Amino acid sequence: MQLIRCTQKLLKEINKKPTTPIEPIRSILGSWHANLLRIERRKCVLITNDSTLYTLFIPSLRKPDFQHFNLVFGQHLFKNLLHEGFSQKQIETVLDEHEEIHYAKTNNRSVLGSMNDQKVQLEWRIYLNGGLEETSTYDLNRELNRNILSAIGRNYPIEMLKEKLKYLT
Repeated sequence: MQLIRCTQKLLKEINKKPTTPIEPIRSILGSWHANLLRIERRKCVLITNDSTLYTLFIPSLRKPDFQHFNLVFGQHLFKNLLHEGFSQKQIETVLDEHEEIHYAKTNNRSVLGSMNDQKVQLEWRIYLNGGLEETSTYDLNRELNRNILSAIGRNYPIEMLKEKLKYLT
């Protein structure tokens, strides 16, 4: 089971009632935070892992995507981990933990602050690339996860993720 802590805007968009987690999430990566963004009049989602601050940007979502958000998230997570060069075993283990997803309200201001920093970075990179249509989502996510973030001890999110998954090689 996996938990995604969503902003009110995103909970409304995916039409999910927030649940109250009964027990701590027992997974390799732990929970995530997610926020709905509008970029170039398109609905996009920014998802950040709570412990590593590894971030996924999912652009141009439509109503059916929000109705099956758990599948959309899983697909983007799979493709980004593959793009980052993680092993098949690492990817399968992470995806197995994300088969069942529960949604809750946000609870970590530090993660939300880091997400706001990442939002500024991604908007700037999209602008420099000539817009959302001209920007490779995988390259953008790769660049975002190579920003030093103070909330994780001035480390890179990609390095924190690699550290969490290193024993799965």
